[in-house]
Amino acid sequence: MKAILLHAHGGSENLYLGEADTPKINDHEILVKVHATALNRADILQREGKYPPPPGASEIIGLEMAGEVVKVGKKVTQRQLGDRVCGLLAGGGYAEFMSIHEELALAIPDNLSYTEAAALPEVFLTAFQSVKWIANLQKGETILIHAGASGVGTATIQLAQLFDAEQIIVTVSKGKHETCLQLGAHHAIDYRSENFAEKVNEITNGKGANVVIDFLMASYFQKNLDALAMDGRMVMLATMGGIKMPEVNLFNILRKRLQITGSTLRSRELSYKIDLITAFKQQVWTHFSTGELKPVIDSVFDWKEVGKAHQKMEGNENVGKIVLAVG
Repeated sequence: MKAILLHAHGGSENLYLGEADTPKINDHEILVKVHATALNRADILQREGKYPPPPGASEIIGLEMAGEVVKVGKKVTQRQLGDRVCGLLAGGGYAEFMSIHEELALAIPDNLSYTEAAALPEVFLTAFQSVKWIANLQKGETILIHAGASGVGTATIQLAQLFDAEQIIVTVSKGKHETCLQLGAHHAIDYRSENFAEKVNEITNGKGANVVIDFLMASYFQKNLDALAMDGRMVMLATMGGIKMPEVNLFNILRKRLQITGSTLRSRELSYKIDLITAFKQQVWTHFSTGELKPVIDSVFDWKEVGKAHQKMEGNENVGKIVLAVG
């Protein structure tokens, strides 16, 4: 099969369209002819040699895909040939074919194309895990979402609205405010010119945010502690702002009884992912058929232009997902 491969770890110029072995499937897996995949920050890290795939996962980059079932394992009962599916992967999405456990595959709603469906699995499952499974956002609470115009950010805004958050606050550059507000955010803070902790406390009359979804880690840590409410919960998903701080005042962790959780999804066990996706299907998936939830797509590139797509993400130019059309 054809696949996007690497000459060597490093810049986007090392990506190229080459040949790889078609994945084999076990009794509980399906083989999918991939029509579209999408970019994630983890793809860039893997390309640079900073985020290797988990043991047993494909070395090919790509954490999600959408396509058509072309082969099923002997014990598969939930999927059949010709089904349109999308799914979350531990690797291998930048390829013509991909294997996936049948219980990890999501049936694509009739109103969505392959391109649209490819933009859903990683960001919405990450957002669902963070907002509901870990932070347990409740109706009437306030949530602060950093990187509000990113793929996970735009998904989190929509899920927070679905779960009846009272105040949805995002940090985002000025030019991306309107997109976030249209998706359901109530307040957009320009992180370049405003102190988001002060703004959150101003918006909430000093109460703070009940939940913070963070991607920056070190550079935002102190302000996140200041922005959180009593019994607040923070979920940390990435290290875009670094992992070391010269100093930090931790007193608010005790004073406010804060819960701080770091989380990844790619390396989770199969059983965890099946449970997560089962809950996601029950609580969230049908809302894509009704249009209450939707993919937010910035741009679509032919997969032969994968280098340009990576450069766009690295330049923080995208609002929502960057999708690759495969084939």
